[in-house]
Amino acid sequence: MTKPRVLISDKMDPNAAVIFRAQGCDVDEITGETPEQLIARIGEYDGLAIRSSTKVTKEILAAAKNLKVIGRAGIGVDNVDIPAASAQGVVVMNTPFGNSITTAEHAIAMMFALARQIPEANAQTQAGLWPKNGFMGVELTGKTLGLIGAGNIGSIVAARALGLKMKVVAFDPFLTPERAVEMGVEKVDLDQLLGRADFITLHTPLTDQTRNILSAENIAKTKKGVRIINCARGGLIDEAALKEALDSGQVAGAALDVFQTEPAKDSPLFGTKNFICTPHLGASTTEAQVNVALQVAEQMADYLTTGGVTNALNVPSLSAEEAPKLKPYMALAEKLGSLVGQLTTGAIPRISIHAEGAAAELNIKPIVAAVLAGFLRVQSDTVNMVNAPFLAKERGMEVREIKSEKEGDYHTLIRVSVKTDAGERSVAGTLFSNAEPRLVELFGIKVEAELNGNMMYIVNEDAPGFIGRIGTLLGESAINIGTFNLGRREAGGEAVLLLSVDSPVSGAVLDQAKALPGVKRAMALAF
Repeated sequence: MTKPRVLISDKMDPNAAVIFRAQGCDVDEITGETPEQLIARIGEYDGLAIRSSTKVTKEILAAAKNLKVIGRAGIGVDNVDIPAASAQGVVVMNTPFGNSITTAEHAIAMMFALARQIPEANAQTQAGLWPKNGFMGVELTGKTLGLIGAGNIGSIVAARALGLKMKVVAFDPFLTPERAVEMGVEKVDLDQLLGRADFITLHTPLTDQTRNILSAENIAKTKKGVRIINCARGGLIDEAALKEALDSGQVAGAALDVFQTEPAKDSPLFGTKNFICTPHLGASTTEAQVNVALQVAEQMADYLTTGGVTNALNVPSLSAEEAPKLKPYMALAEKLGSLVGQLTTGAIPRISIHAEGAAAELNIKPIVAAVLAGFLRVQSDTVNMVNAPFLAKERGMEVREIKSEKEGDYHTLIRVSVKTDAGERSVAGTLFSNAEPRLVELFGIKVEAELNGNMMYIVNEDAPGFIGRIGTLLGESAINIGTFNLGRREAGGEAVLLLSVDSPVSGAVLDQAKALPGVKRAMALAF
């Protein structure tokens, strides 16, 4: 089998390439290329490992015909067009924990530098002056630190600040009261934080919701004399508004490691009194760069060789513990989705995935993605678990996830229902003791069948002689029957027949099947 090929396009620790090769990947380290050079090269690769220099644009992705995964050695992925990658079915991963301590420590260092005006005092001292009376700092002890973002890095900053005897308040919509207590911080809303904090640090990704979270309006709400530190993402602060606030004294000092435009060759903040900055050094320690390089190599190699998904931003992650349990369920889910996709026509405004019994105890997100992939792959063979949720949303489909731990007829069950013009239609499947996926219900009719290879689906009136007629037709057409699965609503009512066959069923044979007495519908299926 051909080894997956990986391109490392930004400088990173050489041990990353060692890990890729050790786990069965071919790897090339080619850095510093122009976008045009990368476009010409990228079509050869299954994986792309980057830091912050490579910009993975829509144009680069369009040329990446074989690309399966992008790995960012670091936390920020604003240099990757994630919607375009998702639409193309490319997994985007980052390494959110490899540089957390380093970035948190840089934020604390910037806070100390602001409090004691260290950069300017250093510059004047080295210039031959002795400005002992020109700098009056403030203590951190007893001051209130406002965290905007209390995730991994924010929580580390909070711990360090508490060690400095500061009081910490935090604004984060995802912070639970229990987690706030565990961290030793007070959970507040944004306006409360702005009005109370002596120092504000930002630790949140750049999204539509967080862009310019420190706008002119919000900066005006801050406590007069506040000091602001941003080691997270450029664009979280309105830089022109911050300049005005520094000039007016509303903000006593600001320290930025990140800018809205990088490299920051020019900024309205440059030269402003009580402003200090560094060139995006938050993750720049030897330890952090080794950590993120090794982590991204391990994650990407695992995905390319085994399908394991860790720290993905556009597809549900699967832990090493979850993967073995979920794998047979995902196979079942994809087959059920494919069956529904092949048997329904027209627009589908809603699809529901219902996990019952033992299935309800699992992480349902990968199961949902597998259903959508099977359903939409009927329309395009480029669909996978990555882009299926994106495509479903793009087509206006409502996706419902339902869990019910109560067991029905089966110990574990996955049911897929779609809303159609004819009403709600559903199929259901279970796992047998050997973890083999098995269909157990089709549009309200009990029928057990394996969904594999070429199949034939027939809806007919339950009447004597029909099985013989369909068998004769397939025999005369040189089509061998593998399995024969029957179900019916009631004696003499509507019946369903699912046949597995050893070769594809032609349109001519389907036409003959439709012409048989009592046949309402006949279709060829493929799995």
